[in-house]
Amino acid sequence: MFYTKNINNGIALLDEEESRHLQTVLRHKTGDLLQMTNGAGIIYTGEISEIGKRQVLVRILKQIEVPHTRNARLHVAIAPTKNIDRFEWFLEKATEIGVDIVTPLLCKRSERDSIRADRLEKILISAMKQSLRAYLPELRPLTPLAQVLGEAALYPQRFIAWCPETPPPHLKTLHQAGLDTLVLIGPEGDFTTEEVDMALGNGFSAVSLGAARLRTETAGLYVVAGLNW
Repeated sequence: MFYTKNINNGIALLDEEESRHLQTVLRHKTGDLLQMTNGAGIIYTGEISEIGKRQVLVRILKQIEVPHTRNARLHVAIAPTKNIDRFEWFLEKATEIGVDIVTPLLCKRSERDSIRADRLEKILISAMKQSLRAYLPELRPLTPLAQVLGEAALYPQRFIAWCPETPPPHLKTLHQAGLDTLVLIGPEGDFTTEEVDMALGNGFSAVSLGAARLRTETAGLYVVAGLNW
């Protein structure tokens, strides 16, 4: 599977990176058939018409619109982990399972205040292609919690997962299928009480993800998997 957004008049243009993979790794030739997606729900079958050093042209033969596996959006706002490999693992697996929007979240106890968005975007694209999905999740910039809370009213369902001494209701008991959902996952040190109070004041419900204390990236994947079932 290849990825390109550059499709006009029945011709797809693969960028330099995709073209290099097509030529040097897969050894495709002119006339070969391949599959592509635009990351917005369409899978194309095409025939390679021209191979250049920095781009490949593909003639579109057929296209199929792929329906969403869920009838509502899933948005996970999650604090990047100190070990960025763990956060990248979350992005990869969440894309394979199915998520619509990921917002890296900046909290009071965050141990990482910067990310390489270009690298993370490549991980999302690679995971989408590997899993033969037709939808590329939207990766938003690293965003302070207060800003995410201020923009959350678009979501009928809003949850904040945290670990107080007395656990709140489990996510599965409150979530309703078919409604756009935003879930907040905090950093390794969890949300502060003040942050939770802010979220509750903005219409979020506190939820538990079970009896075990999960790592940040595990909690994020638990949410994605659970809400896709």
